[in-house]
Amino acid sequence: MTRILVVDDEPQILRALRINLVAREYEVAVAADGAAALREAADWHPDLVILDLGLPDLDGVDVIHGLRGWTSVPIIVLSGRAGNQDKVEALDAGADDYVTKPFGLDELFARIRAVSRRTGQEAVPVRFHIGDHVVDLADKTVSGGVRLTPTEWHILEILLHNPGKLVSQRHLLTEVWGVKYVKEFHYLRQYMAQLRRKLERDAAHPVHLITEPGMGYRFNPEAVSRRGR
Repeated sequence: MTRILVVDDEPQILRALRINLVAREYEVAVAADGAAALREAADWHPDLVILDLGLPDLDGVDVIHGLRGWTSVPIIVLSGRAGNQDKVEALDAGADDYVTKPFGLDELFARIRAVSRRTGQEAVPVRFHIGDHVVDLADKTVSGGVRLTPTEWHILEILLHNPGKLVSQRHLLTEVWGVKYVKEFHYLRQYMAQLRRKLERDAAHPVHLITEPGMGYRFNPEAVSRRGR
């Protein structure tokens, strides 16, 4: 799942963007000032940043310079500054695109998709090896005649679309069952155990579907390269 950090000092915009991005299956974090944005980016490593230039503590261009000091994450500027000089400064600092407020959500999401395509963020494989099986997300099939329930597929798809990344328990529970179930950790334990029995070579010692105790789960694709060594 693509991670997007939204940086804006207007609570209404933060709330509206969070709701609409989550509805489109993006994972979202927000920050209301430049310092918080730089900390969140360093800690969370987003796949894309939506950044307002008019922040209360730092100018947005300074935030872009701060990010570009260590990351090439795509940055879409979202600003009420409509002047050409502002756009030039932001783009020269390292922004990838510029959207002027007020903006339409359809246009913004089209810009997100375009930037993601250019930077390769949407290039997600559809076939994965787990144990002795090949999981095909496009056809929703598993080699060897293995059958998964709809809930098992949902959990597995989320993990496979985030290879190597920790997916939190809260995120999985919210995505699969809804916000009312964020504390039902036993649901995840039960379904992860079922997935391991069906897919891992040794369910008691999984190498692909990994538990990070107290935090969440991770799909480990690196185990594929070690098979047969």
